[in-house]
Amino acid sequence: MAMIKSALELALERTKNLKVDENAIHMNEIKMDGKKTAGKYLEDPASVDLAQTIKDLPTDEREIFRRAVFDVFAGLIQLPSSAYNEGKMSAIGGGLGVVARCAPTAGGGMAGPAMEKKVTALVQQITAFFTKYLEEVKRIDQAIRNQWAPRFKEQERQMALQTGRQVRVDPMTDPQFVEFYKKNVESLQHSYGDALEKARRELTAMCGFSADQDDVK
Repeated sequence: MAMIKSALELALERTKNLKVDENAIHMNEIKMDGKKTAGKYLEDPASVDLAQTIKDLPTDEREIFRRAVFDVFAGLIQLPSSAYNEGKMSAIGGGLGVVARCAPTAGGGMAGPAMEKKVTALVQQITAFFTKYLEEVKRIDQAIRNQWAPRFKEQERQMALQTGRQVRVDPMTDPQFVEFYKKNVESLQHSYGDALEKARRELTAMCGFSADQDDVK
């Protein structure tokens, strides 16, 4: 018991002079509030007056909050795998527009509606870009399958002769096909991904943040 008490006293002795960074804790709470607000906005945009919420914050908290909201919205703008929710993209565009409208200006004011319109227009372009991307993925998928179809039909014919029944070969079980397919699709993804990254950088600048500014985690 004495040993346990001694260990506790030693630990307290080592930590008694440590100071809690109250400001850092407070700023982290602001970030979390920003993320929660962004999530609530995405669920139901009409339930959150995002612009007023940002404006009501003290100056030293506003940019921390605004960046947290921005990171949630911008982080959801990714190349779709098979489909995407246009309604959600519309909400993201509206939210980013508000974030941009509330960006500080050199004169001490806010960017205003003109910047909001530019941001929402860019998100609309990104939405159309996603549609084009998915169409291109579908086109390449079909083109590759058509190109390899004779090979698999011959395999199916040979297997039918051997087994006496019809067999369908799944192209994705063929290593050479998978390698060829992956190479072509990844090339498309990289091309569109680079264009999307450029658009994200534009959004970042429009919303009043520098490209090298750390994201809120």
